[in-house]
Formats: sequence, structure tokens, C-alpha cells
Amino acid sequence: MHRSLLRISLILLSLCWLGCSKQPNDEQIRNDIQAKVASDPETKDSEVTIASKDGNVAIEGKVRNPAARQKVEEIAKAEPGVSEIDDETVVAANSEAANQSSSEQVATAAKAMEVKEPAPTPPPPPPPPPPPVVVQAGTVLTVRTDQALSSKTSQTGQTFTATLAQPISVRGRPALPAGSTVSGTVVNAKTKGKIKGEGQLDLALTSISVGAHTYSIHTTVLSNTQKGKGKRTAATTGGGAAGGALIGGLAGGGKGAGIGALVGAGAGFVGGTLTGNKQIEIPAESALSFTLSEPLTIKP
Repeated sequence: MHRSLLRISLILLSLCWLGCSKQPNDEQIRNDIQAKVASDPETKDSEVTIASKDGNVAIEGKVRNPAARQKVEEIAKAEPGVSEIDDETVVAANSEAANQSSSEQVATAAKAMEVKEPAPTPPPPPPPPPPPVVVQAGTVLTVRTDQALSSKTSQTGQTFTATLAQPISVRGRPALPAGSTVSGTVVNAKTKGKIKGEGQLDLALTSISVGAHTYSIHTTVLSNTQKGKGKRTAATTGGGAAGGALIGGLAGGGKGAGIGALVGAGAGFVGGTLTGNKQIEIPAESALSFTLSEPLTIKP
């Protein structure tokens, strides 16, 4: 009887020893869980550490998402010899989003530290253009004709050209420079008859060019009449005062032989001295004076 009990005790001790020898130790538990976490598709990107002591497993680190965290716990619970699990893992933000966020933070910090250069000062606005110059009515324009005019050869409506002989200023501001091109028209041309009738040559200015602009102008009409033998009158019409005088001699009738001048309140008309039945002749380069009947506005 005594021997039977001893035999049974030895058998039980052997079974207990065999069972205890098969129980995994802490190092084996830790290594198995770590390997399974690293090989599982859902948890292989997790950054966790496993610790085991007397079957109590502690898990720390970062997992990709909540599903990966749950999977790590399942792997640990399924490990033989594990009696308790302490899961202290945290869910980390997406690595790409984290990298992007970090890059954005770096860029924001760099931008904040960047030394901004002061904005360039805008140029001052251009000064306003000067106001236009107004040449008032009553201003006398003295011109030199570019071609000869005659009561015998000129035709009514014919145009002629001239150049401004004297500059015109308004309150100290230049308005019409000398040499400006002037155009005019023959208002009336009438040949003097040998026995009766009178020679007539009426002129007026119609435009003047200043720089790139050409302006229409209105002047009084200069009227020159030859009556009878050797009798001649000169006057202004269309608003000017009569009484213009003829000064200078054109006996030869050559170019530039006579230069006119103004007498009285109105514009004078210049021509050559006439004898007998001669026609009214105005050689080229004769000086004629006209009066503006309307104001002229000159662009600045």
C-alpha cells in the first residue's frame, strides 16, 4: 500500500514537472508577440514594444489606427501563458499628413522669419496738363504771303498760303510761334476795267498750323479796291475798322519789294503803288495783317 502511494506521487510530480516545463517564459512570450505584430498586415507598421512579467503583458508605442490597436491586443491575448494585458498604445496621425503638417509648419515659420523688403514707393502722379491758351478776338496776325496775288490773275475762292511773321503770346505764354503755316482764301477777285469799273481783291485767313495741329480761324476780310486812274482804297471788312493804309513801294513789282504796316485801329492791307490802269498786285513775301474776329483756342 505504501509503495502504491509513492508510485502515484512520483507520477503526479512527473506530470507537474512536464506541464511546468512546457509553460512559456516571459522572454518567449515577448518575442512571440513582437514577431506576430511585425508580420501581421494590419499591425506591421505599428511601432510598439512588448514587455512580459509572470504572464502580464504590457504594450506601449504607436499604432496606425484603432483597428491596428485592437489587432495588437488580439495577438497578445492569443499568446499562450498570457494572463493579463496592459495596452497603453496610442493612435498616431497619418504619417503623410504628419509630414505635410510638419512641412507646413516649417514653411510658416520660415515665412514669418523672412525679412520683408519695403514695397517700392509709387511714382508721384504726373502734373496736370497746362490749360489751353486762348487767343482772343481782336488779335492782329501779321503774315508773309508765299505767292503773288493779283486782282487780274487770282480767282474768287482760290486758296493761298503764308507764314506768320510775328509770334503771338498770351499773358507771357507762347501761343502762335513765328513761322507757323497759315492758309487763306481769296474772298473776291475782280479785274479793273480799262475805262470804268474797279479792281477788287479781298482776302481772309482760314487756318493756322501749330505743331501737329491745324486750327480753323476766322478773321476780318482785307479789302483792296482800285478806282479810276491811280485812285486806290484799302479797308478791312467783316468787323474790323476801316482806315488801313498802304505803305511801301512796289514800283518794280518784284518779289519782296514792299512790306506793309498797320495804321489805325484795324488791320492794314499792303500792296504796291499803282499808276494808270494797273491792277492790284500783291507780290510774294508781302506782309499782310489780319484781325481775328473769333477767339482761337490752342491745345497745350
